[in-house]
Amino acid sequence: MFMLRNLSKFVFGDSSKETIVEISQGQLYLVRPRSVKGYSELIFKDAAATIRRTGQEFQYQLVVQRAYEEGEEDLLAEEGGEDAGLDALAGDKDEKTFLLDEGLQFRTDVRSTGEKIFAWRDLSGDVDDLWEFVCDPSVKPETVALFERVALQCQYERKFRRSHEHATDDDLEALAYYEEAIPDASPVTSPTRKALEAPLTTEDLFPNTKKEVMARKTASRTVAPQQEEEATAAPQSVVQPKALDLLAEESAELHLFDFPTGTFKLQDANVTATVTEIGDWQYWLHIVGDEREWLGQPIVDDINPVFNYEFKSFIFNHYLEDGSAYSWLLRFKEQEQLESIQNGVMQALWEHLNQVKWQKAKDTDREYVLEAFQDMTMEDAPEEEEDEEEDEEEFEDAHDQRSEHYDSDESEDDIETAPKDGDENSQLAVGYKHDRSFVVRGNKIGVFKHTADNQLQFSTTISNVMTPKGKAFSPNKVMLHQQDQDMILQNLDNPNSLYRMDLETGKVVDEWKVHDDIPVKVFAPESKFAQMSGEQTFLGLSGNALYRVDPRLNGNKLVDDQLKQYATKNAFSAAATTEKGHIAVASEKGDIRLFDRLGINAKTLIPALGDPIIGMDVSADGRWVLATTRTYLLLIDALQKGGKNDGKLGFEKSFAKDDKPQPRRLALTPAHVAQFQHETKAPISFTTARFNTGLDDKETTIITATGPFIITWSMKKVLAGRRDPYNIKRYAEEVKADNFKFGSDKNLIVALPNEVDMVARRALQKPTRESIAFPSRVGQLSTPRRGNRSSYLGRDDIVNSPY
Repeated sequence: MFMLRNLSKFVFGDSSKETIVEISQGQLYLVRPRSVKGYSELIFKDAAATIRRTGQEFQYQLVVQRAYEEGEEDLLAEEGGEDAGLDALAGDKDEKTFLLDEGLQFRTDVRSTGEKIFAWRDLSGDVDDLWEFVCDPSVKPETVALFERVALQCQYERKFRRSHEHATDDDLEALAYYEEAIPDASPVTSPTRKALEAPLTTEDLFPNTKKEVMARKTASRTVAPQQEEEATAAPQSVVQPKALDLLAEESAELHLFDFPTGTFKLQDANVTATVTEIGDWQYWLHIVGDEREWLGQPIVDDINPVFNYEFKSFIFNHYLEDGSAYSWLLRFKEQEQLESIQNGVMQALWEHLNQVKWQKAKDTDREYVLEAFQDMTMEDAPEEEEDEEEDEEEFEDAHDQRSEHYDSDESEDDIETAPKDGDENSQLAVGYKHDRSFVVRGNKIGVFKHTADNQLQFSTTISNVMTPKGKAFSPNKVMLHQQDQDMILQNLDNPNSLYRMDLETGKVVDEWKVHDDIPVKVFAPESKFAQMSGEQTFLGLSGNALYRVDPRLNGNKLVDDQLKQYATKNAFSAAATTEKGHIAVASEKGDIRLFDRLGINAKTLIPALGDPIIGMDVSADGRWVLATTRTYLLLIDALQKGGKNDGKLGFEKSFAKDDKPQPRRLALTPAHVAQFQHETKAPISFTTARFNTGLDDKETTIITATGPFIITWSMKKVLAGRRDPYNIKRYAEEVKADNFKFGSDKNLIVALPNEVDMVARRALQKPTRESIAFPSRVGQLSTPRRGNRSSYLGRDDIVNSPY
């Protein structure tokens, strides 16, 4: 008790912090023993409980928030009619707030299975109604005990209008409620409040089932009424070009995604879909019904095809010349019909991108392409396991992590939101050795410090970047080097050279001529964590060569005996390395080569889907290869299973002739793509995707961005084949660059055109109509307040950091 007393003094001590104590993992139930609606209901499957200060002295709040963590399930809505008590307490559907008062009858207990429970009265419900927060087993006992003590201290302050420091242990014990046992909460299955938002379920795709109607009725009661919007109307079709060859033809139902309701609506119960070749490597998808032509469009990568065998459905996007986007769904009666259309569409798309006939591809390559676009579950999906324990203060005020203006004396009115230099932030380099981030803006580089409380603090500006000969230039690519003491810069005006900046002085001190005839198109570290060491060498790529650069050499810096040059134009475009120095190289053709070292042929060649690869990353152990194209990511398992090379990576040993690494195509659902483009009027264009990384950290999350949206994929959900693997956050402006803070998967660093932001990953939300839409479009904005984990952060909400 002495330790708890002193610890509570510590957590209460800093009055500048809104949050006093937090339990980061648990579940929230509403138990109603007398209700005809059901004994209990699971409100938040994944939640965090906090005790917060309010603006009034001696007043504190118990707050339970829906958490956005691994394994999150949709928030459960109430089964049946409307519950007045729930609506009265829920100022926000993701947050429940209670004033800590003796009348709550706050109590604690331990389940027979060992979980610690907090319970309190539902003051707006019936006499016996209770809220119950069941702590996750991973929560430390001392944290639970501290939370209980702080709750009693807060009640003491409210009751006696004086500091809890005057309270004895007996005073606090008198406030503890023991009269009634806490009943066990057993969740009752209810229609989900967001049942219409999870992609690719029967109810979502086809809006005429009983369960879907019930869910929509529930949603209409729990979401604030909005102005009626007209249903999405199908656009006019265009004339079909003359067909040279028929690749596929099948009958199906036709559905169109309706933006106001967020569902696919039946347009025609019987249409004919054809895939045809129209010449010059161009292909056409045409859909016609008995009474009208519905759709005609070229088959290009932007159609974002998804083939779902569970529901025998083909979902794709359709774009008009004005940039408008629509999402269509074809539902087939037989699986063979879906297979026929899939083969036709994928053949057309592959031939269009590669300008090679499909029949000339190897059987294994064709299977690889088809698998990549199939809705499937990967092998070795991890079993459900307890999330890693989190530091109690790790997420404190995580929603408010923003960069600091370089002049702290400026008032808000003095802050310029659009610097007059005409430049924009373009690149981000995150330090591994030291807690620094570097943001390139024209010929300037801003330096930001990562503070202990996970915020960004502006440090300085490196102005007027110029060559050692005094010629100014704007770096188009940068890489930290030599224990983060140097930065390697690329100048497009001098493609055969690189430059070294001494970050201590902020000056470019060396120009490294790589080769007279071989340019530097891409460069990458010698190994995953090389920038933390004194390693001098690094990798370089031209369009058709892979080589090592050694700055210590006299004259040209390319190491001649560690050069692998190809006679054909491979159009290399990206590279990444593992902790052991194994190398993954991608090309504009879309293929990927895996090397165990330089100077030799690749151990594994992964076939191209056809889309140019613009970025690469690899997990530290080499198990996972991550490639970025403009419209999707490709996650590849490089571990071989079975055969003589069982357990070996594709970097170390070649895959068997009849075997290929298993691909997983990570893309936004066609419905979300249509919603994104409906809002932004711009096509999907991903930034280079990256894993979270750290010396002893496992890769758990992937980050990328498109337009104003930052997006994270959960590895656990992806590998388990979950339908909801990604979360989003919308900004007011385009995201220019993004990455994780080194050694963490909880904090994201985001560069906007004129601002830099650090945001907690749990601030991201599931993609819904509300989280995708610009706030003024959805009519649901309330005054922003701390603790509201919104997916949107406006321009005025970020402390600007021009430099």
